Amino acid sequence: MKKKLLAVLLTSVLGISTLTACGSSASQDVKAETKAAAEADQNESDKEVSTEAAPSAEGKTLRVAAQSYPLYSPINAAYELGYFDEEFEAIGASYTWTEFASGPLVNEAVAAGEGDVGFMADLPAIIARSSGQDIQIVSGVSTGERSLAVLVKADSDISDIKDLKGKKIAYAFGSYAQHLLSLVLDQAELTFDDVESINLGAADSPTALAEGDVDAIVIWEQFITKLTNDGTAKVLIDGTGIKKSNMVLYSVKDFAEENPELIEAFIKAAERGAEYISENPEEAAKVLAPRYNVTEEEMLKIFDNFNFSVSLTDDDVKEITKVADYAYDAGIITSPVNGDEFINTTYLKEAGF
Repeated sequence: MKKKLLAVLLTSVLGISTLTACGSSASQDVKAETKAAAEADQNESDKEVSTEAAPSAEGKTLRVAAQSYPLYSPINAAYELGYFDEEFEAIGASYTWTEFASGPLVNEAVAAGEGDVGFMADLPAIIARSSGQDIQIVSGVSTGERSLAVLVKADSDISDIKDLKGKKIAYAFGSYAQHLLSLVLDQAELTFDDVESINLGAADSPTALAEGDVDAIVIWEQFITKLTNDGTAKVLIDGTGIKKSNMVLYSVKDFAEENPELIEAFIKAAERGAEYISENPEEAAKVLAPRYNVTEEEMLKIFDNFNFSVSLTDDDVKEITKVADYAYDAGIITSPVNGDEFINTTYLKEAGF
């Protein structure tokens, strides 16, 4: 199969740099030894790859708009362990892999016709759909109530949600962090008018908090674990009992309908990645820790904050629909998104899940 390319988009203003398919040099040695472990440890039935190439998939390519965060660990593990190679080679197809710094940048790439699938949190996917992108959610990736949290400095005198009134809070506008903050403020009978919102991405928020430029940040993993472990921050409140935090895989609707085998191959590889993490957490930590710039111990702690699976349960569908309703009511989107039309589980079922 034609070698896939990894193009890492560091920010929206930086160019794309092309790397080889084996990923970052920091993780190549780990990949070599852990791929062998994966083959030895995983049930043959679980990792079985169809050897019958579907004629309609022969010679076709899936363009993946990717992100490198622990939220998407099943997909990133599948990439590092070669599961995508195996699944796509089995149907005579190929794929390209381009990494972006955030969900909105993934949306931009897909909207520009530069990607066929993308994965992100529920809210940015909903925003993309509402803006006119003809996309559908085709599988889950992960959920994790503790994987999204409001952090304050470790020595902050903020100890209650109500203490956020009048404070500067940094989060990425239009991200699922905004939804958690809305729910948290509502619990304290506060609104966004009661706080000063600062639009900052996950890469910049930790520095802003550490230097005292903001009083709180709303952020996800790996940043929660890193900032609490190094003594910079403490968790004021996370999503437990408040927000499920669904990560999803979406595809361009027409592309999926014309190339179902490619979507199903992607889903199969992602689920193999999820199973590998579940069955071999310590080996998975060796694979993924360098990618996220965390220690193996931190990686194991991060794993505990997630449920990794491609499945989309009835509860997941209800949760995503609830987020879509929130986005419309809050004015984040101007056109409502129908959850039943936005979520298509056909490819999951055809993939055997």
